[in-house]
Amino acid sequence: MNPVYRRRRMVNRTIMTASLLASAFGVIWLFLILLTLVTKGVPALSIDVFTERTRMSGGGLGNAILGSLIMTALATVGGTIIGIAAGTWLAEYGGRSRLANLIRFINDVLLSAPSIIIGLYIYAVVVLPMGHFSGWAGVAALMVIIIPVVIRSTEDMLLLVPNSLREAAASLGAHRWLIVLKVCYSGARAGIITGILLGCARISGETAPLLFTALNTNQWNFFNMGGEMPNLPMVLYQNMTINSFIPEQVALAWAGALILTAAVLILNILARVTSARSQK
Repeated sequence: MNPVYRRRRMVNRTIMTASLLASAFGVIWLFLILLTLVTKGVPALSIDVFTERTRMSGGGLGNAILGSLIMTALATVGGTIIGIAAGTWLAEYGGRSRLANLIRFINDVLLSAPSIIIGLYIYAVVVLPMGHFSGWAGVAALMVIIIPVVIRSTEDMLLLVPNSLREAAASLGAHRWLIVLKVCYSGARAGIITGILLGCARISGETAPLLFTALNTNQWNFFNMGGEMPNLPMVLYQNMTINSFIPEQVALAWAGALILTAAVLILNILARVTSARSQK
């Protein structure tokens, strides 16, 4: 056998084996986490978990689930509008100008910024001037987290749209805004939706920003966004730390963790399906 071929085959097998072992290592830990959540969370699930509010002993997670849904939905809508607008400007109008490059740099910094830093910032500029925690402050913190994700996905997807399509539309006399709206968005729609879903999955389980902004309450408070807002991540944190000596609260925490994990997995699956369909 040719020595060169033998060496290449040996290197290929070594790298393939290392890759498989690394993949298996990650999958095993994911399987163990999911197994723990299922074995401890499923027995704690009941109708009361979804209908009753949180209490010092017993109760459910209904108000926390609804509060998280409201804040996540508002942050996703607001972040999507701002993110798509900013990403569109970067891809279609900003080009390689100094301002566009500065915005890209700031966006990259926000993408990698720890969420607790964002929570502290919103606490300083929103909570302290207001004098109290509020659901709106929580929404603002989650928006700051999701906006960079939407900006990056929007810009990247719009840049993948061939310039020939833009030129064809321009040759027919279409205005620039109409080209972006009808041609560019149509070609980049699936990728943008994927980015939005991934951003929504990221903010749905954030605890650190809400610790400094929305905090938590045991009441049904979704009609008053100006006050403390019940949310699932904070309930999990409190039940597994402050209330860890109460077995019922620990069981509720496992049930909430299972619900939250299932929601994140569903959002990620939807994002993958949307991305796969766009590639066909």
